[in-house]
Amino acid sequence: MKNIQQEVNDFLHRSMDSHVRIAVTGLSRAGKTAFITSLVNQLLHTSTHSQLPLLSASRDKRLVGAKREPQSNMMVPRFAYDEAMQQLQGEQPNWPEPTRDVSEIRLALKYKPSKKTKRLFGNTATLNLDIIDYPGEWLLDLPLLDMDFSAWCQSQFSALKGLRLELAKPWLEQLETLDLSAEVSESQLASIAQTYTQYLHDCKDNGLHWVQPGRFVLPGELEGAPVLQFFPCRFDADVKADKHSNLAMLKARYHEYQTKVVKAFYKHHFATFDRQIVLVDCLQPLNAGYESFMDMRNALEQIMHSFRYGRSSLLKRLFAPRIDKILFAATKADHITPDQHPNLVSLLQQMVHPAWQTASFENIEMSCISMASIQATQTGFINQGEQSIPAIQGTTMNDQAITVYPGEVPRKLPSASYWQQKGFEFTAFKPLVTHQDEPLPHIRIDKALELLIGDKLK
Repeated sequence: MKNIQQEVNDFLHRSMDSHVRIAVTGLSRAGKTAFITSLVNQLLHTSTHSQLPLLSASRDKRLVGAKREPQSNMMVPRFAYDEAMQQLQGEQPNWPEPTRDVSEIRLALKYKPSKKTKRLFGNTATLNLDIIDYPGEWLLDLPLLDMDFSAWCQSQFSALKGLRLELAKPWLEQLETLDLSAEVSESQLASIAQTYTQYLHDCKDNGLHWVQPGRFVLPGELEGAPVLQFFPCRFDADVKADKHSNLAMLKARYHEYQTKVVKAFYKHHFATFDRQIVLVDCLQPLNAGYESFMDMRNALEQIMHSFRYGRSSLLKRLFAPRIDKILFAATKADHITPDQHPNLVSLLQQMVHPAWQTASFENIEMSCISMASIQATQTGFINQGEQSIPAIQGTTMNDQAITVYPGEVPRKLPSASYWQQKGFEFTAFKPLVTHQDEPLPHIRIDKALELLIGDKLK
C-alpha cells in the first residue's frame, strides 16, 4: 500500500514539475561518488552556510533548506553518503569508496518560488531531487542493445590494435584451442572467459576505458554466474551452429546478458532520467598517453548514443521521460592551477564534440564547466628566479606534502607528439581536512547545481 501511495505522490510531483531525476554519468574514476557526496553535502548545509553563490536560489536567499527523504525505489540500495562523509572527515581524510552497484539518494529542497504560478500554492514549494549513481563500467554495456553476437564479436576484434593486441595475447592463444562446433564444454568456456576477463582488467589497469562487457570487471551479484562466461570469437555469421555446440552456448549467454542484464538495467534506470551530468576526467589520460586519451573519447561517444534525448513536454515527463538538459563537467579542476581552467573546459568541449552533436540535434540544452567536487589542493605561487609561477599545494596519496606546477593543459585535442614532450604531469592528492560542522570545500559545484536544477527552483 505504501508503494502505491509513493508512486501516486511521485506522479503528482512530476505533473507539477516538482520532481527531477538526475543521472550522474561517467567512466570509472571520473569522480561520481565524490560528486554526489559533495552535492548532497552542499545542499544539506544551505540553511546554515552561504557557499553556493552561483546557485541563484541560494544567492537570492530563496533556498530555505534541504533534507534527506526515503527513496521511492525500495529495491535499490541507498547511496552511502554517511560512510563517504566518515572517510572524508576522518583524522586522515580519504576518498570515498568507488561505486560498485546501483544506488540512489533523495533530497527534498524547500524554496521560495519566484514564479507567480507556483506562488499561488503557497509561500514555499518543494522540489524532490533523486540522484542516481551506478558503476561507470556498466555504462559500457549500453551499446550492446543494438548488436547481435556476431556484430559484437567483430567490434571487439576490430579494436585489437596497439596496446590492446599486446594485452589480449594470453586470451587469443587460449581461444585458438576452442572448437566452436564441438559439443559444449562448460569448463573450457569458463576458463577462456576468465582469461578474457583478465584481459579487460589489464586494459583498465593500463589506462584504457573501453572494456566490454562492463559487468565482467565489476560483476556485483552476478560474479561466477554462467551469464558472465562468454567472449568474442571468430565465426562465419551465415553458418548455423548446432544447438549443443560451444558456439550456440556463447550466443545463448550473450543473448541472456543482453536481455536479463543490460536491457533490464536500461529499462529500470536510464529510461527514467530527466537531467544528466557527464563527469569526465581529462587529466589522467594526459598522463597515460595518446592511446588512452583517444580510447576514453571513443568510449564517451559510444555511451552517449544510448541515452534518450528530447525536449520534455508535460505528457512526456509523465509517461515517457527524456533527458532535456546535459552538463559536461571536467573533474579534478583543483589538480591544475586556476589559469589552466579555461584550457580544461576547451579540451573537454573538444573531447565530447561528437556526443555534443548528437544531443544538439535533439535541441537539448548543454553546457561545459570545469569543477572539483571536493577540493584536494590550495592554490598559490612559487618563486623561480625573478618569476612568480602559479602552483598547487596538497598531500599526495603517499602522504607527502608537495607544492607543484603541473604544467599546461592543451586547449585542443593533442596529437600523438604531445606525449613525447611531457608537458603535463598529473599528481593525485588526498582531500583537504574539513570539520564536521562545515560543508566540503569545492570548486563550482554551485554552478553545476544552477545548470542542472536552477530552473526548477524558480
